Amino acid sequence: MDPRDPDAAAAREREARTARLRTTHADAETVAASLRPDNTDSMSMVVEGDALATAITRETTGGLQSTVDDTVVNLTVADAIVDAARTHTRTHNYE
Repeated sequence: MDPRDPDAAAAREREARTARLRTTHADAETVAASLRPDNTDSMSMVVEGDALATAITRETTGGLQSTVDDTVVNLTVADAIVDAARTHTRTHNYE
């Protein structure tokens, strides 16, 4: 395909873009559960032991970047909350 061809450019624009994230967590199931309400139809999330595999598909590069950025922030916050809750529980002997 000639990159200068307008039809080729339009075809490239219609192709979906996909990002795959794999993150590890002390409690991957809880982190996944906290993020699932915000997931869109363009996202899938699977817990694999201590790992969380997330796939995001969007029509545009900008849309993909925004969704990945949001997801990484949400993962970071959820993981920090789970860690804080575990620390609090251990510190106050709730286990």
